[in-house]
Amino acid sequence: MSNQVAVVTGAARGIGLATTKLLQAKGMTVVMVDRDADALTETAAECGDTAFPLLRDVSAPDEVEQIFSEIQSRFGRLDCLVNNAGVADFGPIEQTSFERWRTVMATNLDGVFLCSQAAIPALKETSGCIVNIASISGLRASTLRVAYGTSKAAVIQLTQQQAIELGEFGIRANCVAPGPVRTKLAMAVHTQEIIDAYHDAIPLNRYGSEQEIANLIAFLCSKEASYVTGQTIAADGGFECSGVGIPALRT
Repeated sequence: MSNQVAVVTGAARGIGLATTKLLQAKGMTVVMVDRDADALTETAAECGDTAFPLLRDVSAPDEVEQIFSEIQSRFGRLDCLVNNAGVADFGPIEQTSFERWRTVMATNLDGVFLCSQAAIPALKETSGCIVNIASISGLRASTLRVAYGTSKAAVIQLTQQQAIELGEFGIRANCVAPGPVRTKLAMAVHTQEIIDAYHDAIPLNRYGSEQEIANLIAFLCSKEASYVTGQTIAADGGFECSGVGIPALRT
């Protein structure tokens, strides 16, 4: 992957940061996009001189245009786009206001659409790839996730649309659907009851790690995945095939 350029959105922490570091280790230059100025400044400094931070909001069309204009000006190419930026808002359907619904959709779905669309001209030149990050919540319904789950299901469909329309240009589009991942945020909000319930419900009996998700993303960005497109791969420890949710997550 040396001399290649990738964009990772939501790159300041979690899966996005782990993916950034792994792609760098494989020789890529990574443009780190995030809207959290403090976190982006801190983590970009950790990533060294092959990381280029851009403080932008992927839900804003004008800022998305700026991202890819700046990439073209600085690097003159783009090989991989990882649409990782996302927000979570969990609550019952009746308590999910339209404002909350739109906030989730703006980043989780609109952001993926806008960034992918803006990246296409550059990706055509390199026969590049798109990797969208959805969620196990987009593959199966779960309570309290009306906005989040619906947005991630839409990302899965969008990935398939990208694959069939962009394949003729050599552009691959795939989707990763993480299950429960042991991020700092998850551990801050998951009670011990929820942690224990996840461990019981997941066949591998544990949460995944950010690095494990990054490993799959990097594979899909690589030439080793050159005949893989239009696929959604669940990195979830077998959670998708284990049942229909757990009581601890219903309140």
